[in-house]
Amino acid sequence: MCVGTCARILGPCLLTLGLLSVVANTLLLFPSWEWRYLQMGHITKKAMLMPGVWGGGLLMFLSIVLSGLALLGSAACFVLSGVGLTEGPLCFYSSTTHNGTQMTQWDYPFLQTHSQTRNYLYDPPLWNKVCIEPRNIVSWNVYFFSALLIISTVEMVLAVLQIINGFFGCFCGSCEKK
Repeated sequence: MCVGTCARILGPCLLTLGLLSVVANTLLLFPSWEWRYLQMGHITKKAMLMPGVWGGGLLMFLSIVLSGLALLGSAACFVLSGVGLTEGPLCFYSSTTHNGTQMTQWDYPFLQTHSQTRNYLYDPPLWNKVCIEPRNIVSWNVYFFSALLIISTVEMVLAVLQIINGFFGCFCGSCEKK
């Protein structure tokens, strides 16, 4: 996999410069190689802001970090969509209370039927019988939560590939000439 022809030079240069930036900023905190100035608070404010650590060092890895955040976001989308699909929709439905009276309410009716052996997802004729309002809410939720599951799976794969690509681009510069 080629990550760009300049990655062989650019990646190691950025890595070296980022590490040098962190070291230089850290050394600014210890003038004359002494700790006491830092302990007494006699260090320039700009050095204390640590721009070499976060600006010159950590933000160099931004593409890998953002790819990691993209992976985290798509994984969260996957999990929450799966839970949303499992729980079923919030809808207005009619239920029987423990004393036998009928009542209508807004709730998650398919969570209430967890004692059934069969999941509501396997019984589409039940969908429009249980939820009164909004109309077709069960199929709406099933379709779109399923779409989110598929989309987030593809996003996770692409984010992992981007992390790997960024890692090799930064550390190895793995382009081959043909």
